[in-house]
Amino acid sequence: MNIPRDARIAVLLPCYNEALTIAAIVRDFNTCLPQAQVYVFDNNSTDDTVQRARAAGAVVRRVPTQGKGSVVRRMFADVEADAYVMVDGDDTYDVGVAPQLVAQLLGDGLDMVVGNRVSTEQAAYRPGHRFGNAILTGCVSLIFGRTFTDILSGYRVFSRRYVKSFAAHSVGFEIETELTVHALELRMPVAEVPTMYKSRPEGSVSKLNTYRDGARILITILRLFKSERPLAFFSIGAAASALLSLVLAEPLLAVYLRTGLVPRLPTSVLCASLMLLGVILLVCGLILGAVTRGRIEQKRFAYLAYPALAWAEPGPAAARERAA
Repeated sequence: MNIPRDARIAVLLPCYNEALTIAAIVRDFNTCLPQAQVYVFDNNSTDDTVQRARAAGAVVRRVPTQGKGSVVRRMFADVEADAYVMVDGDDTYDVGVAPQLVAQLLGDGLDMVVGNRVSTEQAAYRPGHRFGNAILTGCVSLIFGRTFTDILSGYRVFSRRYVKSFAAHSVGFEIETELTVHALELRMPVAEVPTMYKSRPEGSVSKLNTYRDGARILITILRLFKSERPLAFFSIGAAASALLSLVLAEPLLAVYLRTGLVPRLPTSVLCASLMLLGVILLVCGLILGAVTRGRIEQKRFAYLAYPALAWAEPGPAAARERAA
C-alpha cells in the first residue's frame, strides 16, 4: 500500500550533540518522505546540531530537561500528525525503509511498527549489547507475555492514538522499554520489520553507557512489573515470606507437639511476623491490582478518544495475530 496523500506524517529526531550526522538524516528523510515534516528536538547540545538541522530544513525545538525520555515526552505532546516516525539522530538506522514502515502502519491499522535491528557489523551492534538486549527482552516477555524481539530499538513508527495515550515517566534511555510495555498493556495491534543497523560514523560518540543504562532499564522493568502487574509482584513477596515462616516454624512445631512447650520465643515471634507480612503483601497486591485495572481502563479510554485512521485496511494474518 502506498502512503495516502492526505496523511500527516511527522519525523521526530531526538538529538544530543549529533552535528556530524543530523544534516544528512534530515535530507534523507526529506527525500524518502517528501510529504513529512521533520522535527529535531535538541536536548542541550553543545555543538552545531541546531544550526545544521535548521540549515537542512528541519523544524528545531529545544528541550531543556536532560534525557531521551524527557525529549520523547515533549515530542509527543507538541507535534500533531497521523503517523509519527521516531528515530535516533546518530545515522545508524536505515532511513530508506521509513516509507515501508509508515505504509504498513497506515494500511494495516497498526499502532506501532518497530524496526528490528539487523546488522552484520560487529562494531554497530556489539555482542555485549546483543546479550543485554536479549536478557532485557526475555525479562519483559516473562512478565508481560508476548513481546518484541528488539525492545530497545530506537526506530519506531506510531499512530496518533498511541502517541496521545502514552504517559511517559522515564527520563533516559529506558524510555524504549516503557514504549514497548504501553503497547503490550493495551493490547495494541503492532508489528516488527527487520531493518539494517550500521555503526556510527567516525568521530560520532554514543551516549549510551552499557552498564549504567542497562541497570536503569532493568530497574524500569521491575518498576513497571510492580505498577502494571501488582498482584503478581506482591504475591512473590507474600509466597517467599510465608515459605520462610513455615521453614523456620517446622522444628518449633515438632517440639511443641512432642512436649507441649514453645521453645525459642524470638524465632516464634519471627515466624508469626513473616506470615503476617505475607498476608499484608497479598492484600496489597489484591488492592493495587484492582486499582491498576481501573487505571488501565482510563488509559484505554484515552486511547479510544482518537478515532482509527479512515484509510486503514484489514491487515495481513500475521499482523492480526500480533494484535491479540
